[in-house]
Amino acid sequence: MVQKDSVTPAKRGRPRSFDADAALAQVRDTFWRKGYAATSLDDLCAATGLNRPSLYGAFGDKRALYLAALERNRQDMIGSLTIGLSAPGTLRERLLRIFSRASEVYRAGEGGQRGCFLIGTAVTESVADPSVRQVLALAFQELDESFSAAFDQARDELSPGADPQGLGKAATGVLHAMAVRARAGGDEATLRTIYETGVALICGPA
Repeated sequence: MVQKDSVTPAKRGRPRSFDADAALAQVRDTFWRKGYAATSLDDLCAATGLNRPSLYGAFGDKRALYLAALERNRQDMIGSLTIGLSAPGTLRERLLRIFSRASEVYRAGEGGQRGCFLIGTAVTESVADPSVRQVLALAFQELDESFSAAFDQARDELSPGADPQGLGKAATGVLHAMAVRARAGGDEATLRTIYETGVALICGPA
C-alpha cells in the first residue's frame, strides 16, 4: 500500500490544502499501528494535522473513521491483487511476486512489524461490530474469488486434479498466515517459506 504525504496542520477549521485521501491514509496508519481501541481522537488529529471539527465534518466519529479506513484498505488490497494477477508471467511467477510484495508490506512498520491491517485490527473488532464483520467478510470473499478466477484461467499450470475454488481459499489463507507470523515478528525467510510452500501446493513442485 502506498503511503501519501501528511496533511499540513492548521489551527482551526479545515485547511485549504485538505486532502481527504491523504488524511484517510494517516488515519489508517494510526489505527494499524495502535489498534482501534487504543487509538484516540487526539491521536487521529495529531496524525492528520486536523482538529476534531474537521475530522467529524469530513468523516464522522471515530468508528466512522475506522470503517472508512477499513473500506479504503479493502479496495486498495483487491486492486493491488487484480493488478498482480493480471501481470505478465506464469502463474507461479505471478503468485511469487504477489506474496513477496505482501511480505514486504506485512514486515513494515515504524514501531514493529504491522502485518495486515484487516487481520491485525478488523478480526478483533468484527466480533462486536457487524459493519466491520461485513467489510472483513467481503474482503475475504473478494480475495478468494480473485485467486480462483486466475487459477481457473490457468488450469494447465495447476497440480493435476486441482480445484480452482478450493485453491483460491488456500491462497487467501497463505496471506493470512503470513500476516499473523509477521505480526509475531517472523522474518523474511520465515514468510518466504510459507508462501513458497503455498505456491508449490497450488502449482506443483517447481
